[in-house]
Amino acid sequence: MTQPMERNIDLLVIGAGMSGLCAAAAAQKAGRKVVVIDKGRGIGGRMATRRIGGATFDHGAQFVTARDSRFAALLEVARAAGAATEWCRGFSGNPDGHPRWRGTPGMTALARYLALGLEVVQERQVTALRLSEGHWNAEMADGETWSASAVILTAPVPQSLVLLDKGCVTLSAEMMQRLSAIEYERCLGVMAVLDGPSGLAAPGGFAPESGPIAWIADNQLKGISAEPAITLHATHEFSLAHWDKDREETARLLLDAAAPWLSAGVKTSQVHGWRFSKPIQVDAQPCAIISSAPPLILAGDSFCGSRVEGAALSGWAAAEAVLASDLD
Repeated sequence: MTQPMERNIDLLVIGAGMSGLCAAAAAQKAGRKVVVIDKGRGIGGRMATRRIGGATFDHGAQFVTARDSRFAALLEVARAAGAATEWCRGFSGNPDGHPRWRGTPGMTALARYLALGLEVVQERQVTALRLSEGHWNAEMADGETWSASAVILTAPVPQSLVLLDKGCVTLSAEMMQRLSAIEYERCLGVMAVLDGPSGLAAPGGFAPESGPIAWIADNQLKGISAEPAITLHATHEFSLAHWDKDREETARLLLDAAAPWLSAGVKTSQVHGWRFSKPIQVDAQPCAIISSAPPLILAGDSFCGSRVEGAALSGWAAAEAVLASDLD
């Protein structure tokens, strides 16, 4: 994946998470020349995997489920390619027969598989989107400007609204009210390397019924870590209250809360904050069409549901909206 030499792009997809990658792949398959840009060093967004020494953590999205037949088919293709596998069919000793999938070895691997064949430019931040002479100009933090005939914007909605505002893009009162209503939960996540097996029961993940922890998972039982390693996700309420507090102290509080379930000590830990963990409200439409000529579409899990599957469905809907503009 290398930076493109040209700066005149047919379709620019901003964001290399599930929504952006699915949108880009669908548009490229239909013949569009596509470039995906992301401000991060890696791809996948909240499908994130990190290493600490010999331990591996899924510290964002923990698994993927499929209710839509198209998304289920995508997971089966990824499984055949060795990029995804079934983790389990339920937690806390209550199997429900519904598959939970993970990337192989971790969640990031699924995103990397979806990015195969796409031109993805990383560590480049868009600071504004501006309409100019029938094209969208994406202004970069380094002062460079890329021109695109169409844009699919998959950043969290509050960030997308900032890009549009800085580019002096005026939204209708109805659209502004619709998008401004979308809010997100925050999530503080702890990645802890243990000095022995965690003591959690297979398959290695569950959601406590009360307290500051929303989710606890054993990455070794999950099958992604060579060493004992747990991921803790704090509740939205705890995360919001402790967002600006010392992260080491936050980790201690959450690990203390997890102690009743653990039979091993902590060797080291890190904290990651997800400012836009998942939407509290989900828009009624699969994507938001800001402009049809030239196309500017907003997509992501805030439109088709807070699951990874919802992000994929929204990305496909955005690609279809861009392709439909060719027929207008």
